[in-house]
Amino acid sequence: MSSHPPIGQIPSAIRNAPGVPVIRNVNWGGLKTLYVKEVRRFFKVQLQTIWAPAATTLLFLIVFTIATGAKRPVHVGGVDIPFADFIAPGLIISQGMMGPAFANASFSLLVGKIQGTIVDYLQPPLSSAELLTALVGGAMTRAFLVGLICWAAMALYPGVHVTPLHPWAVIWFGFLGAAFLSFLGVLTSIWAEKFDHAAAVTNFVIAPLALLSGTFYSVDRLAPAFRAFSHANPFFYIISGFRYGFVGTADSPVLVGSVVILAIDAALGVLCYVLLRRGWKLKN
Repeated sequence: MSSHPPIGQIPSAIRNAPGVPVIRNVNWGGLKTLYVKEVRRFFKVQLQTIWAPAATTLLFLIVFTIATGAKRPVHVGGVDIPFADFIAPGLIISQGMMGPAFANASFSLLVGKIQGTIVDYLQPPLSSAELLTALVGGAMTRAFLVGLICWAAMALYPGVHVTPLHPWAVIWFGFLGAAFLSFLGVLTSIWAEKFDHAAAVTNFVIAPLALLSGTFYSVDRLAPAFRAFSHANPFFYIISGFRYGFVGTADSPVLVGSVVILAIDAALGVLCYVLLRRGWKLKN
């Protein structure tokens, strides 16, 4: 006689029939695999993805501190800050972290759509939240790696002081800024149909917001109209809060900046999740 139990009498210890994979809660294995894939992808071309942005950021520092001869202190929050110490944190977060985060996140799904390999992201047993977490996590990892390299190089640069006074602010606003551009990159990757679309967002949205955010100047010196525009720019709150972690003063209240950026990050995260769940421009 057969040793197998009759059909319909499967032992209670067996939760699922053979050949029916069911993953309850979080698919940690799949999430880790996709995250590692995203990290390895940008590490394979690290000269372009890590070292090039870091070198560009340092060139900005050199140009604005030496070539232009800008040595006057910047007045921020009633305190005079040396110009080099003022722009260094802004360059780290805007050019060194947020730019690479957007570039990484905006590439993943877009290249899959163009090359026809988008199924590699959609077919595995990953939920929309797990897919989004892995994509954003990979982009933020690249952002913090580039930011750490920029910070280490600036710490060795003569005349620049980048010793954090409030490390929690550096970490917190670095996290908020990297997440903001990562979500925006995923959103762009979902919407874009070719590389020109992603480049347009970079050139006409990201770059202007980054350059007009108070990275190179204090917004208090601007005319009222331009000051109002700066206060409507999310980059301004990220850079101001991140700079506060290094110099101890900011152009805007740190708490206000935290709430504003956290709310924007949450909204972008929900929007990305909904679009991924619906498969908008991914499954059609």
